[in-house]
Amino acid sequence: MSNLSNTEIYPSLPLAEWQDTNDTLHLWTQIVGKIRLEQTPMLNEWWNTTLYVSPHGLTTSAMPYKNESFAIDFDFINHKLIVQTSFNDGFTFKLESMSVTDFYNKLMSELKSNDIEVKITAIPDELENPIPFAEDTKHAAYDAEYVYRFWRVLLKVDQVFKEFRSRFTGKCSPVHFFWGSFDLAVTRFSGKDAPPRENADRITRIAYDQEVISHGFWTGKGFGEAAFYAYAAPEPKGFSEQKVKPQAAFYSKEMGEFLLKYEDIRQSENSDQAILDFMQSTYEAGADLTNWDWKNLEIDWTKVLKDK
Repeated sequence: MSNLSNTEIYPSLPLAEWQDTNDTLHLWTQIVGKIRLEQTPMLNEWWNTTLYVSPHGLTTSAMPYKNESFAIDFDFINHKLIVQTSFNDGFTFKLESMSVTDFYNKLMSELKSNDIEVKITAIPDELENPIPFAEDTKHAAYDAEYVYRFWRVLLKVDQVFKEFRSRFTGKCSPVHFFWGSFDLAVTRFSGKDAPPRENADRITRIAYDQEVISHGFWTGKGFGEAAFYAYAAPEPKGFSEQKVKPQAAFYSKEMGEFLLKYEDIRQSENSDQAILDFMQSTYEAGADLTNWDWKNLEIDWTKVLKDK
């Protein structure tokens, strides 16, 4: 294993340098994510639909298919899409500059050739003016270097998020990648129902039926640069005025959440701790204001495991 510097562990990821690739990759993950959505039993908060960080990229993990299973992996080291099955050799194809239409047609055709027939709602979710996958020749960029950097960031952030998740004994999501919003996220729940949202669509109605405090990382579309976020839903009065850590964190009225720019993390002396401080301080701020019994939901496993 190599000894990487902090800025190599957290590589530079300026959105302006790979915006077109970011947008294309987002749509490719939506296609794969929608296959997972169709193949898996429904779970609360749509947890069955997500992708997961893997040692080479992103994966659906195993999905049921009749009496068998298959998985779809994005390999961002070797830049391949890999489909493994329990009943044949599966297939791979190269990830390179290609339109969303070509990616969609190639994947669905290869699945069918390997005796996997899946039908999806072939139009993007959570995007303005979505173009059906079969018609999208606009998005076709693939910068392998920036895709690799993106995965390296996800790999490390996934580890830090899992450390944060491990400290909570209440209901909590896995650390997972939402292809709709193109972010890595982990969400804690108070156990109390949330009031229904006005004009909520099917996605948000199910995702926010309980009080939550959520944290995540996204590449920054709509904001302009990569950042970590934290929000409480429903947001309690006074949340935006709370003092949180580290000093570089701030509340965005436009976004309705606390933000910590990724570049500030890269330049900090201890990036992992800065992320954990951001998550813990924003969580405590939201939990205190909404009267969560959060202190009884925290656990220090090092103490527990030392007990005889």
